[in-house]
Amino acid sequence: MALKIWMTAMIFSHVFASCHLDQFHDNLTTAIAPQDCSLKCIRQGGTGCEYCRISNDDLNNALGLTSKNQLGSCIPWPCFTLLGEEDPGICQHYVDPPTDLHVDFLPDPDPNSDSIVVSWKPSQYGIAFLRGFQVTVQPLSGSSAGCQLFLFQRNLTLSASHSEMVYKSDPFPGLPLGSKYAITVMAVPVPERWERFYRSKIFSTRSCAEKNGFQQCKADWYPKNVAVQQKGSVITVTFNLAPPNLGITSYFSYCSANGKTTYMEIAPDFSRNRTHHSFALRDLKEGANYTCEIAANEVDAMRKLFKFQVKPQEVGSTGPSWTMAIPVGFAVVAIFIIVWVVLARMPCVQKKQIYIKPDEFIKQQEEVKAQEEVMILADNRTSPPRLLICYSSNDGPAHVNVVMKLGAFMQQHMATQVCLDLWDSLGIAEEGSMAWYCNRIQESDFVLVICSKGLCRKSGRSEHGLLDSEVMVSLIGAEVGRAKSDGRDLSKYMAAIFNYSEEADIPTELGLVSRYRLTTDLMLLFSQLHQVRLHTPGRYVKINNISEEDFTMSYAGQALQEAIRDSEKAMKEEKEI
Repeated sequence: MALKIWMTAMIFSHVFASCHLDQFHDNLTTAIAPQDCSLKCIRQGGTGCEYCRISNDDLNNALGLTSKNQLGSCIPWPCFTLLGEEDPGICQHYVDPPTDLHVDFLPDPDPNSDSIVVSWKPSQYGIAFLRGFQVTVQPLSGSSAGCQLFLFQRNLTLSASHSEMVYKSDPFPGLPLGSKYAITVMAVPVPERWERFYRSKIFSTRSCAEKNGFQQCKADWYPKNVAVQQKGSVITVTFNLAPPNLGITSYFSYCSANGKTTYMEIAPDFSRNRTHHSFALRDLKEGANYTCEIAANEVDAMRKLFKFQVKPQEVGSTGPSWTMAIPVGFAVVAIFIIVWVVLARMPCVQKKQIYIKPDEFIKQQEEVKAQEEVMILADNRTSPPRLLICYSSNDGPAHVNVVMKLGAFMQQHMATQVCLDLWDSLGIAEEGSMAWYCNRIQESDFVLVICSKGLCRKSGRSEHGLLDSEVMVSLIGAEVGRAKSDGRDLSKYMAAIFNYSEEADIPTELGLVSRYRLTTDLMLLFSQLHQVRLHTPGRYVKINNISEEDFTMSYAGQALQEAIRDSEKAMKEEKEI
């Protein structure tokens, strides 16, 4: 059981702490590198086996495994299995976690990935009983972990002075650019009481532009030079095109002013000019200030912002034509005489005057203007709301994938700090699933329950040691009932369904909470999370990449939509069976 819990903990290791990434570690060149040696050499304490890397084959042979161990050294195997068969006491001591954890980049010829090496120092507390280290690199958006295990030979005993020595791992190659990872280094032996015996940090691989240069990255490229010229009522925009090696063949631009947005796709003629292109903006409002963006027509492409004002057209200053002025003058005089005669013959008619108060007129104009106003919500919140997402794994891996993609989308585009059990399995292993959920419910500002057919289906614990969904619903339902009886606000608790689920899938315990259908109600969900009114008299809120029409404009939105389609397909196939 302990082995299974540890397997879960290391596969889904996630740390909610942000640390500064040290790209160049001065002590890396003097760090102690692992050696190639066998378990037999380590057990016998031979020379050349001071600090050894342990391969998957070594583990399989030591543990008597006949099949290929797919997890390799990701699981912290009991120390006595590898080192303490002759002397079990060698593995029965507690060792504090390593210190001074650093991540450094290595040269990598692949333009789409990074290679890193991890370095650290052993703690001075319990260092005499230290037998090795285990290093894990876990992507925050997946479950595939890279693990390395290093052991000291059995006769080696470190002193307190060795706590200033730097040890390093083998390289971790092939990490995709622009990805976030959790690095965990733990001391061996692993104690019986699982406390803080490991050290972790979050780091990100470099962007394509940071590694390869701005001109070599399609997603990071944007037009640097944009020139705007006005001729008459037409605005001409000229910008520099992307280098041919990037393969960018089309662009887009959109301009907004007074609440109106104009979108334009741009297809340059490369046979005429391969470095610059010009396009025209027409039907613009004179005197208006326009804010525009232009970018390559690629997913999540960088955008160039530029602004301009449409100047009123100047009227020509040529003198009047006397041939036209004379007839016009006679016509004006004739009209004046006719009007004077009519008024003179109506002396008894009471003339009614209409007075309009200036303040009322101004107020009316302000109300009309306010209807065109758009309030754009800023995304620079210092403390985003904490949201716990609860769900059921009984509906299959496709549904679980939808939940993960929803959490990633909300954290990226809805200014929300998402808490998901799959992202904190190490915390669940330490606290226990029931205590973990109780603590997260109390700590979170909001709780969102994703309802599906399998939500209230009895299934016991999942293979990852997570809490049964029926118990989870009962737990949240009790909190809702307690809040209702105390007269507290129920807006903390919410229920949501996707298109492949039904209203009937929402359990009765959540009958009093707000309900949403995703992705149609993403705007409403955002409104509740941030306590923002979508519509007020004369104005409305506009949030990019959240509405049902444009949430797929972002990479995270596209991934969420694709996951929903896969889950719908899986649900349909299950019904047919």
